[in-house]
Amino acid sequence: MGKDLYQSNAKAKMLFDQANDILGFSITESMFNGTAEDLKQTRVTQPAIFIHSVSVALVNDSFNPDMVAGHSLGEFSALVANKTLSFDDALRLVYKRAMAMQRACEVNPSTMAAILGLDDKIVEEICASIPEVVVAANYNCPGQLVISGSMKGIEVACEKLKAAGAKRALPLPVGGAFHSPLMEPARQELGEAIAATHFSQPICPVYQNVNALPSTDINAIKKNLVDQLTAPVRWTQSVQNMVKDGAKTFTECGPGKVLQGLVKKIAPEVEVMSL
Repeated sequence: MGKDLYQSNAKAKMLFDQANDILGFSITESMFNGTAEDLKQTRVTQPAIFIHSVSVALVNDSFNPDMVAGHSLGEFSALVANKTLSFDDALRLVYKRAMAMQRACEVNPSTMAAILGLDDKIVEEICASIPEVVVAANYNCPGQLVISGSMKGIEVACEKLKAAGAKRALPLPVGGAFHSPLMEPARQELGEAIAATHFSQPICPVYQNVNALPSTDINAIKKNLVDQLTAPVRWTQSVQNMVKDGAKTFTECGPGKVLQGLVKKIAPEVEVMSL
């Protein structure tokens, strides 16, 4: 993961080496030579994706966004891309976030599931009818909503949602109920770290997960970044608002084409590409 970039670009190599120093262990060893299981460790997964995504953006001189957004963890990458956070500070926050989320998962065993082919409102209503903790977590695109909650809550919700006509209700191989009230301990921990971190004035608006709205206000950005841990990722609404505000081309920075696929489902008229 990211090895070609590391070997071919001096600036990327510097960022990857810097990341090893900041984290206090060789994340590049896991990224370049580790097994799939190594990469699935929370302390590796989140910083690895962040390092790769940000490096792709920062080594391309032509990358000059008019607006930015990131899906969940990607919001930290977006805030580096629009100069709100430095690479160093953002990586420290990402690692703090990863470890805080891991601890929250250990306190409350929980999970997530992808619901396909059902209207968002129906999913929300069924989740609200279940006495266990179960909520909408990721509004990925029309007809694709991820739910999050307790083990029992997700099990019951999947049964009810399939009965209501969902094409699929797929439990996800994740370690916890991200973007749900069960992440409250992590939210408090991350909030303290964000409060102590320097944020600069952004060069362009960031459309944040919590409210899908553009922001250049540092205090609002900080608050939304903290609240994101227990609130849903409003990706569908974010892309819709970006298009409404004039976005015609979306460029994905990082591994894969997942976000490009989601954007095309949300707004088929726009152009999508990757760096």
